[in-house]
Amino acid sequence: MNEKIREPLRALATACSLPAALEAMGERWSFMILRASFNGLHHFEEYQAELGIARNILANRLGRLVGHGILARRPMDDDRRKVEYRLTEKGYALLPTMVALRQWGERWETGTPASPVLVDTRDRKPIAPVQVMSHDGRVLNKKGDMEWSLPEDVRDADAKLKAAG
Repeated sequence: MNEKIREPLRALATACSLPAALEAMGERWSFMILRASFNGLHHFEEYQAELGIARNILANRLGRLVGHGILARRPMDDDRRKVEYRLTEKGYALLPTMVALRQWGERWETGTPASPVLVDTRDRKPIAPVQVMSHDGRVLNKKGDMEWSLPEDVRDADAKLKAAG
């Protein structure tokens, strides 16, 4: 990272996107509910039975996820007294984060591959590790591969293409 420019962490505590994301998701049960949603669960009772979470905590976390627009709460078509929770577009956008955390946990916490294995449906092969990629597809790994830059110093790839064309 650029030693001259770094995130002003204290000043960004309320405006930074990371604390905002953690406010929406940064708690174990929220991630477990999200994982269950990605695995096809939609009903309060399903979440409660599968996760073993206390009803009051589940109700609170579902409410937060709905409040942040990650899940949508809607009445069921066949019985309007019952509700279901469905991932929104914003919720589906968390999939790379969930996969990256799972892969990180396999490598650094449990030391063993998770079961079941997450595979791509076409080839039935395990998905590749989630990586940080440059604008042109290069894998960026270490400190020297990335740096913080002020918005006015960021090169606009689209503008360069237009100027060249």
